[in-house]
Amino acid sequence: MQIGLVTGAWQGGYNFFCQDTHSGGEADMKIVRVLWWYYFSKLIEFMDTFFFILRKNNHQITFLHVYHHATMPNIWWFVMNWVPCGHSYFGASFNSFIHVLMYSYYGLSAIPAVRPYLWWKKYITQGQLIQFVLTMFQTTCAVFRPCGFPMGWLYFQICYLIVLIVLFSNFYIQTYKKRGVSRRKECQNGSAASLNGHANGVSSVDNVTQRKLRKGLTHVQMSTP
Repeated sequence: MQIGLVTGAWQGGYNFFCQDTHSGGEADMKIVRVLWWYYFSKLIEFMDTFFFILRKNNHQITFLHVYHHATMPNIWWFVMNWVPCGHSYFGASFNSFIHVLMYSYYGLSAIPAVRPYLWWKKYITQGQLIQFVLTMFQTTCAVFRPCGFPMGWLYFQICYLIVLIVLFSNFYIQTYKKRGVSRRKECQNGSAASLNGHANGVSSVDNVTQRKLRKGLTHVQMSTP
């Protein structure tokens, strides 16, 4: 889908800053066909939630997960009915690329021998945030340089992207930033506890030794004629 959208936009001479619907000739039909499959893929992604339920991974069924997966099919149903080409290509193209990385990660994580080498999970979330910011920039360009693409859709997309940026940023902070800080604190507390325990152990041994020495000296003194 990502390759099809990029080549279709290239063939149609799409303008990055603003592209009206049905203005790219035959390339528009290629974009429409690919975006239909993109819309269908959003319905397939509902399977993620069902797999979480079947595996009893209820902690993964978050508000972000449900909101994102529930809104995307509805939004793209409207896109396919009213603005199925033109300026709509960019967000779908970038999102398809991110999903290639994301599902490659999940596919590799299903192989136990590969899991220790999968260090790039948080960078997928960073890529999603970059995607939202660039898509919002591209959408905002069409507002200031109008080309006939419906303004209502542009305003709606900007608002929706702002919500996604807030939700995904919160997810990133909670998952990678705060957990990292708490883990460092746990390691520091563990090191301090082990050092204190070692010091206390040494001092306890010294006290016991001193008491034994005192008892020994007293015994010697009492037994001396």
